[in-house]
Amino acid sequence: MIREACLLVICSLTHELALGNPQNPVDTFLGSIGTPGYKFSVGDGANFARLVASGPPSQRLSIGGFGSPSAQIQAQGETPVQPSFSNPPPPLGSGRDPATQTCGTAPPFCTRTRYRTIDGSCNNLVRPTWGVPQTPYGRLVPFNYGDGISSWPVATSGQPLPNPRELSLRLFPDKQLVDQVWNLNAQQWGQIITHDMSLTAGVAQTHCSPANATCMKMHKDQLTCCDDNGRLTPDASSNPTCAPILIPPNDPVHSRIGTQCMNFVRTGNTRTRGCTPLNAPAQPISTVTAYMDLSLVYGSSASQARPIRSFQGGRLLTVLRGGREWPPQDPNITLTCESAQSPNEPCYLTGDIRVNQNPQLTVLQIILMREHNRIADTLTNLNPHWDDETIFQEARRIHIAEFQHINYYEYLPIFLGYENMVKNKLIYPGIKGYVNDYNPNVDPSVLDEHATAAFRHFHTLIRGYLRLISEARSLLGTVRLSDWFNRPLLLELSTAFDDLARGLTVQAQDFSDQFWDSEITQFLFKRNNTFGGDLRATDIQRGRDHGLGSYVTTRAACGLPVPKSFADLLDFISEENVQVLQSMYQSVLDVEVVVAGSLEHNVPGAQAGPTFLCILTEQFYRTRVGDRFFYENGADRDIAFTPSQLEAIRHGSSMARILCDNADGIQAMQPRAFEQINGGNRLVSCEQLPFIDLTLWQESSDFFKK
Repeated sequence: MIREACLLVICSLTHELALGNPQNPVDTFLGSIGTPGYKFSVGDGANFARLVASGPPSQRLSIGGFGSPSAQIQAQGETPVQPSFSNPPPPLGSGRDPATQTCGTAPPFCTRTRYRTIDGSCNNLVRPTWGVPQTPYGRLVPFNYGDGISSWPVATSGQPLPNPRELSLRLFPDKQLVDQVWNLNAQQWGQIITHDMSLTAGVAQTHCSPANATCMKMHKDQLTCCDDNGRLTPDASSNPTCAPILIPPNDPVHSRIGTQCMNFVRTGNTRTRGCTPLNAPAQPISTVTAYMDLSLVYGSSASQARPIRSFQGGRLLTVLRGGREWPPQDPNITLTCESAQSPNEPCYLTGDIRVNQNPQLTVLQIILMREHNRIADTLTNLNPHWDDETIFQEARRIHIAEFQHINYYEYLPIFLGYENMVKNKLIYPGIKGYVNDYNPNVDPSVLDEHATAAFRHFHTLIRGYLRLISEARSLLGTVRLSDWFNRPLLLELSTAFDDLARGLTVQAQDFSDQFWDSEITQFLFKRNNTFGGDLRATDIQRGRDHGLGSYVTTRAACGLPVPKSFADLLDFISEENVQVLQSMYQSVLDVEVVVAGSLEHNVPGAQAGPTFLCILTEQFYRTRVGDRFFYENGADRDIAFTPSQLEAIRHGSSMARILCDNADGIQAMQPRAFEQINGGNRLVSCEQLPFIDLTLWQESSDFFKK
């Protein structure tokens, strides 16, 4: 389908990479601070790198859907399981939930309401299924399946593509080049945004070894392609959804310990769900709303939303422990918190099944949950006659608006570039009143190229050791990321929640480049093993699973220069990396967008190269303009904020304010909370930060104050 949106395409850029002199170690990792439950490590500081880029001004070109016909490219030449763990029905939103076995259903009719539906339906009154869960990702370029339908992509010669693990090892090593401007909060907030907008459909998996009878019995209805010992299972050869990543014989880590594979299961798609004709390409499915609507807080269906609401005072359900509010316990701890060592450990239930994945993600999810309840409590005091539903919906509406404002005016300019966003009408700095740019002909669906390639590039920003920071902004210690995957217990140990939250705003993120932290390329989800998976290899494999178009085809769709040889890649990629690509791919036409897009030099002012910047700009234009409820819209007065309310949201919404209001012991914060503390971004008392004046929502004779 041809998409109707304009974007910026960056052409003819030249860059050079200048590495700063390595600095002395800057981190003093403490062995212990005497706090039970903390686990600390000792390590070296990181070298710093700075990207110096120059080039002519960017050009504006438009694309539509699959690009112009003239631009189409023609092919050339084993862990014990505690039996006491509960095992209730499948968690809502998981691959075993029967509700996920459809391809998006439209309501019988749409009515105009003040509030968004929980599943996003009827946002577009003419096309009510746009942006709803269980619908396919959008596309910029055609599918690149081997048979045009669903089979694994192959090279133009018909031979297999390079091994994804080998690509990861050769092109994406660990160099720990640290960003001197932006902090780890910037990296982690990106995961909040992507979890809000997409969740690739899958099937419930287990890592049981076939020799572990207890584990196999408990998870008998789940798929195992590569077990916890890195051995191929019978499913790997008999189940078409299995596509394990094979370990090359010269792997410097895994070949020495006899690892055969890393687990990988193909995405659920329109063919596996019986929604596509036999001769039509399989379309991968996303199982959450595509809108920027905080579905990770509220859920993407009524069945997900119901268990997390208190139905009192408009609040989300919480559990009080240690004088602090936490999300309710997920009853399916064996699936959602697989690293937990006791059924009594915290395992949280929120609007998104991935909430427990890593400590910093969980911190921010809890911050967002508490923010809803803070708003709801204030609205209850202002309007004691409102019922639970009204308070819940109004609090949700305000919360989504501040989330959208933070994303577009504070967060995205860091990664997409401020000038780029202004030129392409993603933001309107300084505007007073409404923007009114909703376009019912723009499909807000998340592009596959965005979710599976461009936004995944920012995995490069992840740090493998997380700092615990005191209120005085001194280092208390560090925790190793791989020790706490899918085990949120850490957050409730002593003051760890606040210490990690401060750490987000003090610790630097890794630089946006081709270098990946070994915690996510050698130890991902390792559980009780010495080594684990490889996120970079998984990203490459996922791109193939989805049949993403090649790097060359994607550049063509973006209006960028179309490479006809490996030498033509030198406009955006270094000579050293082009040489590696040429040694691994048979033809330039075989080079994958997931791989080459992450090797491009960053566009000045942005944190991605030209191809990924094209995709990112296109996506966030669609996300804004295709949302009838976007907070700056005012054409429909029934759903719009009043002018004074809109100005209050613009004035008082910030990442710093949300952290101050919802952590337990944070009393000061730098105003720009995605940026490291510096001379122009000093710590200030939380009381000095702007806030949203919620008294503007106090009901008056004309409903709300104008």
